[in-house]
Amino acid sequence: LIAQSGFQTPDTLVTTTPESVRAFCKAAGDVIYKSVSSIRSVVHRMSPERLDSLDDVAWCPTQFQAYVPGTDYRVHIVGDRSFACAIESSADDYRYAASRMQSCDLPDSVVHRCLRLSRMLRLPLCGIDLRQTPDGSWFCFEVNPSPAWSCFPGAEDIRTAIASLLVS
Repeated sequence: LIAQSGFQTPDTLVTTTPESVRAFCKAAGDVIYKSVSSIRSVVHRMSPERLDSLDDVAWCPTQFQAYVPGTDYRVHIVGDRSFACAIESSADDYRYAASRMQSCDLPDSVVHRCLRLSRMLRLPLCGIDLRQTPDGSWFCFEVNPSPAWSCFPGAEDIRTAIASLLVS
């Protein structure tokens, strides 16, 4: 559905099989990973040391993705409104590092894709994680149906929009 809405998605593997991970890493090159569970996980870049301990994935479904360079954006969709912020961070996971976030305007075509995606998923409230590559391509990593929003720029406007959506 993300691709149908017009965004690119990175090559992705979710597995508990170490051999599959090795083959994926060989084909993809630079790879990030995180656990797949109901607990918030941390994104890490695959390292040679981690490749040596891949047997651990047998006990925890893990998502591996081809690394996509670029600038992160979080877009909150509330009904027909969008609230975007650009995120500057040198960490693999901006949520756990010193990051600079500021509200921004996205190109109309990107906003349209985000609104279309939220409608396709029937999620009038969602957080969409995007990355724009240096060549201008837009990737979508996930759509969160229960997004954190109070820690992002524009939180007051998002809160007001959520209240209005609930009242309507």
